[in-house]
Amino acid sequence: MVRRMNADAKKQGTGGGAGETHFGFRTVAEAEKAGLVHEVFEQVAERYDLMNDLMSGGLHRAWKQSMIDWLNPPRNERPFHLIDVAGGTGDIAFRFLERAGTGAQVTVCDINRHMLGVGQTRAEAKAFEGRVEFACGDAETLPFPDRSFDAYTIAFGIRNVTHIEKALADAYRVLKPGGRFLCLEFSHVAVPGIDEIYETYSFAAIPRMGKWVTGDGAPYQYLVESIRRFPDQETFKRMIVQAGFGNVSYRNLTGGVAALHSGWRL
Repeated sequence: MVRRMNADAKKQGTGGGAGETHFGFRTVAEAEKAGLVHEVFEQVAERYDLMNDLMSGGLHRAWKQSMIDWLNPPRNERPFHLIDVAGGTGDIAFRFLERAGTGAQVTVCDINRHMLGVGQTRAEAKAFEGRVEFACGDAETLPFPDRSFDAYTIAFGIRNVTHIEKALADAYRVLKPGGRFLCLEFSHVAVPGIDEIYETYSFAAIPRMGKWVTGDGAPYQYLVESIRRFPDQETFKRMIVQAGFGNVSYRNLTGGVAALHSGWRL
């Protein structure tokens, strides 16, 4: 049986209410973005892996494995607690548990209860009893004490938060000294030629395929646009450094279609 943590989720972007941010290529009030993103993921929760297949041409599976490889969790009985943020369906969490030793456990935290419901069902089917818990919470204000986790992962989620810098600051807060931060995100293609192909594929094909598979292409249009608005690899690296992390580096995946960023709480 999966342990459940019922933490109340705080709404993103409600501080002040006067600021503006982007939702794809649209400009919206900061207070509106979290609700709009929530609606997108409510629509795709049951087909989240299919969504990532469409967005990445199936490569997200290899990229996620690269994330677990770089994390290199202990394979013995040593206690090791991972928090996976914006990972409601459990994809990263289950890959972690399948690789890690018996002393490992993972907390999955996501602001969307529909996504968490999918993850809980999958976890029960995989019989990860006592090793995974699910919590509803906001990446900008995680409902956990300081210095709680040995590692923090977030895959294809940080570009959807209202304030990336706040999410990075809270990642730093909940990590123990010496803890590891890993972020997998769609990024900026660094190989000439591939960038034009990927651009055409993203805007011409992905929303159409999304509409054909799910009946609605709008969520996929937003997700494509959100990738274009996300900072490039070097800019995001600087943001991680500014949040206080040390030894920050990144690896391009598939020519920069995605990137893995790593940092350590010193």
